[in-house]
Amino acid sequence: MVNVVLLEPEIPANTGNIGRTCVATGSRLHLIRPLGFQINDQMLKRAGLDYWPDLDVTIYDDLADFMEKNPGAHVYMATTKSRQLYTELPYEDGCFLMFGKESAGIPEELLVQHPQDTMRIPMLGDTRSLNLSNAAAIVIYEALRHQDFAGLNARGDLHRLKWED
Repeated sequence: MVNVVLLEPEIPANTGNIGRTCVATGSRLHLIRPLGFQINDQMLKRAGLDYWPDLDVTIYDDLADFMEKNPGAHVYMATTKSRQLYTELPYEDGCFLMFGKESAGIPEELLVQHPQDTMRIPMLGDTRSLNLSNAAAIVIYEALRHQDFAGLNARGDLHRLKWED
């Protein structure tokens, strides 16, 4: 299981999409204020569809509140500034994957305190960043791959037909 942490998210559709991914993967979502939207925002609910009531979500007043309520949490931070690729980290069960706000990412002051726990997704040329919900999905599934997709349905079934064995 992984924990997904959004530090000051600004765009409700991204948070809704990430929430839906969390429900599909059994991940917990942690939101750190300030949020750029209200939790009852229509865009948030539209992106999360009917999954939002099933989401395991905790909201924190600020980063200090998050750290106080999750002592000893191993937090991996996604940033375009890391020297490590997201594929190079161990992602143990119960780890926390942190993503910063869309306009600024995770503050550099926090990144330099934990350089061994930062990661980046490689991109071509001068591309600044990926969409937050896309980046979160990539890293969530990499972390779950390291955990052998524990608890997830590893076999897909057709709706009307059956696969030949």
